[in-house]
Amino acid sequence: MKTVEVKASKVYQVRIGGGLLPTLGDSVKAVCKAAKAAIVSDTNVFPLYGAIAAESLTKAGFDVVHFVIPAGEESKNGSVYLELVNFLAENHLTRSDCLIALGGGVVGDLTGFAAATYLRGIAYIQVPTTLLAAVDSSVGGKTAIDLPAGKNLCGAFCQPHLVLCDIDTLNTLPEDIFRDGCAEVIKYGVLYDPTLFAHLTNYGLSFHREDVIARCVELKRDVVMEDEFDTGARMKLNLGHTIGHGVEAQSHFSISHGKAVAIGMAIVTRAAAKSGACSPETADQIIAAIAHFGLPIATEYHAEALFTSALSDKKRSGGTVNLIVPAAIGDCRIIPTPVSELKSFIEAGL
Repeated sequence: MKTVEVKASKVYQVRIGGGLLPTLGDSVKAVCKAAKAAIVSDTNVFPLYGAIAAESLTKAGFDVVHFVIPAGEESKNGSVYLELVNFLAENHLTRSDCLIALGGGVVGDLTGFAAATYLRGIAYIQVPTTLLAAVDSSVGGKTAIDLPAGKNLCGAFCQPHLVLCDIDTLNTLPEDIFRDGCAEVIKYGVLYDPTLFAHLTNYGLSFHREDVIARCVELKRDVVMEDEFDTGARMKLNLGHTIGHGVEAQSHFSISHGKAVAIGMAIVTRAAAKSGACSPETADQIIAAIAHFGLPIATEYHAEALFTSALSDKKRSGGTVNLIVPAAIGDCRIIPTPVSELKSFIEAGL
């Protein structure tokens, strides 16, 4: 097992290894003195791991209830959020109790937002069961739900008390969902770590899971500790996301987050090469790595449609969008881009 400590507004551990889920109860008890624990999960994950999580929590002395949402991005909305917080109230959870987010990014974001707002804040624990959640969304305290106008537009910063990543849960992921998470893993290599990038290009889907997940978490930890509230360096973690969220929105979320981010990274990289921000060789390396993992590097959506969606992106500031642009492997820049120039930038990368 590897342990990464995050020292943000709350200090907590991210534990990564096999066989950790059966230890959930004792692990939660060590960081949270709750009497009641509410497991929040989805229809894909709960049948696989809900009983293990509940049994472990019960053995540790918790009174356990559970709330299961339909799997998919469509559940990360205001209606489901209200159903969840009403469920918590009906089951008499108090400010000293806790929530357990058992699932992928949708479950983690929804649970975290509920934890941030129910009774003005209660403890929650992230138990990511997808690669994407393990390396990215479970760490750092960003929580949110989607609005009709765009993704993650209603949220709060709320750090978990613990992240428990049992890599054995990744074994039940469909390969396509595992590939989704690889987009975020590639992102970390492009942003910060040429050695990680080289490992990924050498091993492909056979990369060493515990080591790679821990390295991605370390990199995110460093960024979160420098810029917890996303006003500076943390913006770099949005590489591929502004355009990627546009792809998701245009597809009505039939294109998954990981695939959309992969497309966004490819578009930004091609545009960077055409503008001279990075070399053609660097662009070729990045796009080849994305394709090597079986992820898409192009989209059928036109620049106008992606531009329109980008105008609703939460990272927009007035008339400017901060684009994250690669200069070299391990070196990306934050480029404030006038909205008036964004459409032509997207066109250059298609």
